[in-house]
Amino acid sequence: MDLHYTAEESAFRDTVRAFLDTHLPEDLQRKVRRHLRLNRDDYVRWHKIVAQQGWAAPAWPVEYGGTGWTSVQRHIWEDECARAATPPILPFGVNMVAPVIMAFANAEQKAYYLPRILNCDDWWCQGYSEPGAGSDLASLKTTAERDGDHYIVNGQKTWTTLGQHADMIFCLVRTDSTVRKQEGISFLLIDMKTPGITVRPIIMLDEEHEVNEVFFDNVRVPVSNLVGQENKGWTYAKYLLGHERTGIAAVGRSKRELTFLKQLAMQQNKRGAPLLHDPAFAAKVATLEIELMALEMTVLRVISEEGKGPGPQASMLKVRGSELQQQLTELMLEAIGPQALPFDPDFLDGSVPHGAGGDDLAAPLAAYYFNYRKTSIYGGSNEIQKNIITQMILGL
Repeated sequence: MDLHYTAEESAFRDTVRAFLDTHLPEDLQRKVRRHLRLNRDDYVRWHKIVAQQGWAAPAWPVEYGGTGWTSVQRHIWEDECARAATPPILPFGVNMVAPVIMAFANAEQKAYYLPRILNCDDWWCQGYSEPGAGSDLASLKTTAERDGDHYIVNGQKTWTTLGQHADMIFCLVRTDSTVRKQEGISFLLIDMKTPGITVRPIIMLDEEHEVNEVFFDNVRVPVSNLVGQENKGWTYAKYLLGHERTGIAAVGRSKRELTFLKQLAMQQNKRGAPLLHDPAFAAKVATLEIELMALEMTVLRVISEEGKGPGPQASMLKVRGSELQQQLTELMLEAIGPQALPFDPDFLDGSVPHGAGGDDLAAPLAAYYFNYRKTSIYGGSNEIQKNIITQMILGL
């Protein structure tokens, strides 16, 4: 693999940097760099800025509003966004449900939903996991029974990320309980304002309201909101999860956090010298950096296969990417030591300008560490991903 960018790719990077330098609001950049909490308006504001530039969905085909960029250009864009500390473009619409709509929906659904996703007119959430169907997703119990030109949906979804903000939810439902469990599932698009839907918060370890339980009580969903064929939803679900897992690697974000870790360690003293100069701590940082470089090379190999959807290699990226993200947060806590103890939700939410403990860089890091325990679970737990790797790549 040639690891050097061409002149055209280097020029593209300069164009991206110029756009970010000009258009990224300073308040959003500060929140991301300082690990402070983002609200709904923060996400939507940045999405619309990027959408106005025409760059909100780099991987989409041009016919639907995509950029026409190569895989290398998309990687440069994501890398530069991470370097500049932009809020993420939330994946639920652009990177998860949109590819399913493009591949399996009818023309009317594409014409209606894709422009709204592109411009962030609808906030989407994911209705996959249930209390009894997490890693074994095919065991889901939420039902959709046909009643004329509607489905009547009953059941419960859980771990619904940012569902409290959502306008729409893409949902796996059971439409046939008499067949093999993978064969009786359908894929529905449901308006969250429909009567009978209740959203209840689940408060995380860091005391943030990030995920939810969603209850469906005789919710009437038009049959026209069915994507593809009835009882073929498992195929669409797996297609979506491949796109989700590829993005979870988040190499660019980890590279930014590695830079932050090094800066943090240079500010901490151990025996009169910067912590980063301590051989034991420096070895941990160096090992992590080498692993991150190897992951980036693997990501580049996977995305360089133009025209192919994500395959089982996405599971490798998900496992290693999530592990490295967690290791970064662990080393941050190790670097600041007792300064991680104060918990200041007012500072995390932006209600006050400075942390109560006196160190604004250290103040959010315990909450950041606790929040990132999730990365090895969501998108399919790492244990499940290892099974996929074993079966589909190693053939065991």
